[in-house]
Amino acid sequence: MEGKTVKGGHGVLQQIASFWEKEEILLKKRINLMYFSATGTTKKVVSKIGKCIAEKDGEMDLREIDFTLPKAREDGIVFSEDDVVIVGVPVYAGRVPNVLLKYLNTVKGNDTLAAAVVVYGNRNYDDALIELRDILNSNGFKVIAAAAFIGEHAFSYTLAKGRPDERDMELASIFADKLYEKIASEGDVETVKVKGNIPYRKYYMPKDENGNLQDIRKVKPKTKDSCTDCKLCANVCPMGSIDYDDVSILNGICIKCNACVKRCPVQAKYFDDIAYLRHKRELEIEFENRREPELFV
Repeated sequence: MEGKTVKGGHGVLQQIASFWEKEEILLKKRINLMYFSATGTTKKVVSKIGKCIAEKDGEMDLREIDFTLPKAREDGIVFSEDDVVIVGVPVYAGRVPNVLLKYLNTVKGNDTLAAAVVVYGNRNYDDALIELRDILNSNGFKVIAAAAFIGEHAFSYTLAKGRPDERDMELASIFADKLYEKIASEGDVETVKVKGNIPYRKYYMPKDENGNLQDIRKVKPKTKDSCTDCKLCANVCPMGSIDYDDVSILNGICIKCNACVKRCPVQAKYFDDIAYLRHKRELEIEFENRREPELFV
């Protein structure tokens, strides 16, 4: 019996071959999740993106690099063209935290595909995303996707309370799908365009009731007598500033990440600076309306 000729059969074979070539490309890639996450919101977003990508390909190597604590930022790291790096940082005063700039510039790529992710407390991410994209591009990465997500504000328990939430995680999954498609796409992919200004805007500063700028950079947390000296605050401080022997003492700078406040099991850490508290209350009132993540892919 003679075999039948299938019209377009050669084209189908080419499509199948192309599919397996893409799969082979992805299998060779290692997904690296890098994040600074003092209170866990940035980690939650970046980890969700990585998990969704990994679920698409059980053979794909997934590695997490948490550079929140000082020791993790002592040495730089170099990635190859076989890596994909998803970098997540919080937004401080509308920018990439300046305390991270030195470290981020020791993270090098070699024509390495990357995604930039910022997480902000429902006010605005201003120029943080374009700044992170530019930092990565200037260090040998090719940023093919970017996103701005919302997390519970570091200063507050009510501003963007409980975020990232289920709706945010759904968008993180969509972002992961689109990123996966770009990684698997044939040919070159362009550097992603994002919102932002060049030159970047100055770091956001609050104002008092008379419109005068208020500098809260030197404000420090205080410690209540209810402190049990469990040392957790000293262990989670991303600047290593809380004295281990006397946790009421600050030996270095405070970046107002509120890790010590939000993670204290007995709520013994707090801020009482008038300008800080006024700014906190203004944020809670002025920016209470829900903002949604923005994806650039």
